[in-house]
Amino acid sequence: MVNVIWIILILIGLIVSVFNGRLEAVTQSALDNAKYAVELCFSLIGIYALWLGLMRVAQESGMVSRIAEKARRVLRFIFPDVPLRHPAIGAVAMNIIANMLGLGNAATPLGIKAIKELQKLNPQKDRATNAMCMFLAINTSSVQLIPSTVVALRSAAGSSNPTEIIGTAFIATICSTTAAIISARILQRYY
Repeated sequence: MVNVIWIILILIGLIVSVFNGRLEAVTQSALDNAKYAVELCFSLIGIYALWLGLMRVAQESGMVSRIAEKARRVLRFIFPDVPLRHPAIGAVAMNIIANMLGLGNAATPLGIKAIKELQKLNPQKDRATNAMCMFLAINTSSVQLIPSTVVALRSAAGSSNPTEIIGTAFIATICSTTAAIISARILQRYY
């Protein structure tokens, strides 16, 4: 459906540019922005390689599992239906940690693993459990200690201080995650 919407928007833009006599400007802008998109992707590769490498080192050294062990107590409160030593708690913790470090792409496989582990606890396989819904709410809102993707985008765009958004992003994501947890808790009562 999203592809259809994009195609419609592009066609409308082209039709309007033809009627306004600006087709050449639209074509030049599309080429310039395509070039910028490729340059941006290459500049993001470095920051992603750095953070994914650090996450891998933290995972291999056992630091992530120690953090996950500490996080189990908090996660036990948020996910009361999940047994404390179940692999789902570890997968959820790893996903949350990756999201906190701003590694959204690295967090995706961890999120899929967490949902698969939560599905193993699900008595009704065709419906999401409260724990699954809570996880999706937290994953979507995700507290960001280091919004590395946004910092990388700002740096690639030539910002003089690309890290100045860290504090406000942290506060905003704490608010969004708190709202997500509260909303999920309230909606769980009606399920």
